[in-house]
Amino acid sequence: MKKSVSKKRVAFLEHLEDFRGYSDLTIKSYDEAIKEALRYVEIFEEDDKIIINLMPYRIKIAKLNPKSISKKLSAIRGFVEFLNDNEMSVFLKADESIKVAKTLPKPISHKHISEALQHADEYETLIVVMLYSLGLRISELAALKLSDISSEWIRVLGKGDKHRDVPLLKSTKKLIDDYLTKNSPKIFLFEANDERLSQNTLRYRVNKVFKRVGLKVSPHQLRHSYATELLNSSASIADVSELLGHSSMATTQIYTKLGSALKQQNYNKAHPLCGDE
Repeated sequence: MKKSVSKKRVAFLEHLEDFRGYSDLTIKSYDEAIKEALRYVEIFEEDDKIIINLMPYRIKIAKLNPKSISKKLSAIRGFVEFLNDNEMSVFLKADESIKVAKTLPKPISHKHISEALQHADEYETLIVVMLYSLGLRISELAALKLSDISSEWIRVLGKGDKHRDVPLLKSTKKLIDDYLTKNSPKIFLFEANDERLSQNTLRYRVNKVFKRVGLKVSPHQLRHSYATELLNSSASIADVSELLGHSSMATTQIYTKLGSALKQQNYNKAHPLCGDE
């Protein structure tokens, strides 16, 4: 029984890549979690259903932090959902949720981004500026087609194959135009040998830019920076949520906590009475 379930793993990973647009790193983490779980879970058949008892695996990973446990269980739930959607009747036992405290994203200051760009070439500058000025996920940047770019807007294909339109700054459009005069991509904005660049290649270029100024920065932090700058400049949560492609405003609201923390810091520095405490 365990072998028949395990055989579906590869098909599930292909589904994540082809239909869900997950990054290579996310797919790898899902793969590792599922393979690990299959070594410990109990799988048996009962009332024409395949029962997967997670308890032995949960005992194995119990010492990990709640966030790590939650990620592993999320991968397994996604796998089971895929099995149920593909003619297998599967039920999970011992599948209680793990409470994970929401952590604030760590945006990069505009000052640090500007400093890093001073040491970037034109190609690297375009990648960083597009992530920072459009709030894109790295997967969305990799999938961006020339046909998605107009003079004032970019049409982004986000999670769940949902499209959204994001305003394009004139300065960013100029960077794109300058790039296109020196390069001749056919379909995707970022290509090599007539194939679109991978997310890992783009991620590496971002890491390289910031490493030159002694910073470790991920593409997703630039997306956080985009959202934080907008909210700190009084943009509405509804608008920012739409620009980020969030399915719920609740996801966007975590940035408001960060904005409040920054406002408190500014208040403490600015108000004359704060120095007396």
